Amino acid sequence: MIHPTAVVDKSAELDPDVEIGPYCVIGPKVTIKKGAKLVAHVSIQDLSEVGEGCTIYPFAAIGGPPQDITYRGEATTCVIGNNNTIREYVTVNRASKSSESTIVGSNNFIMAYAHIAHDCRIGNHTIMANCATLAGHVHVGDYAIISGLSAAHQFCRIGKYAFISGLTGVPKDVPPFMMAAGNRARLYGLNSVGLERQGFPKAEIVKLKRAYRILFRSSLPLEKSLKLVEEELDGENIRELITFIRSSERGICR
Repeated sequence: MIHPTAVVDKSAELDPDVEIGPYCVIGPKVTIKKGAKLVAHVSIQDLSEVGEGCTIYPFAAIGGPPQDITYRGEATTCVIGNNNTIREYVTVNRASKSSESTIVGSNNFIMAYAHIAHDCRIGNHTIMANCATLAGHVHVGDYAIISGLSAAHQFCRIGKYAFISGLTGVPKDVPPFMMAAGNRARLYGLNSVGLERQGFPKAEIVKLKRAYRILFRSSLPLEKSLKLVEEELDGENIRELITFIRSSERGICR
């Protein structure tokens, strides 16, 4: 169903099951898949893809050119996965280089006025609250929560199951499973409540708490504390935490 006031470029590919509401604008070579619904006044710009079952609310702008002064107008992409809810005035910019892509996974809830900049990669089942802002090249892991009025510096990573408190500035990587808060983000312990809600066994939460104390509350240098965690603890989540920290390029919020 396409509302008569909507403008759809002839090169766009729309599944017959798609709903395009009043005054939406669909640009060249856009792909919108089965069950997606654009409520009204939504802009989907060049070479963007919207997955199945997404609902996009009024005045959201998807696939706009990157806000990057080095961008020279080349053809770049923005890919939105399946079953995402994208609320009013959200902006998602496409990549800054043809070799890259802005990617938003599936089953995410992106609230009003949130911004996802060029070349970001968002996992699955994440939540971005109102006015949460990601600069370019930010990576966000599965099940992470970014609270309202928070902002992440470019090239930062936010690990899976991490929780970013409201009004937080994220200048460095936030390890998975942790809580971060503050004008310049600091760690404030394990995201225990979030892990419980996601069904983590109690024994696994205890193990991650032990890892947090060794890594961030002991007086040991980071590399020594990482080795101690490897010696004393095991499991997939512990390996995820250690690998994330060791692969950090910007440094870790401590």
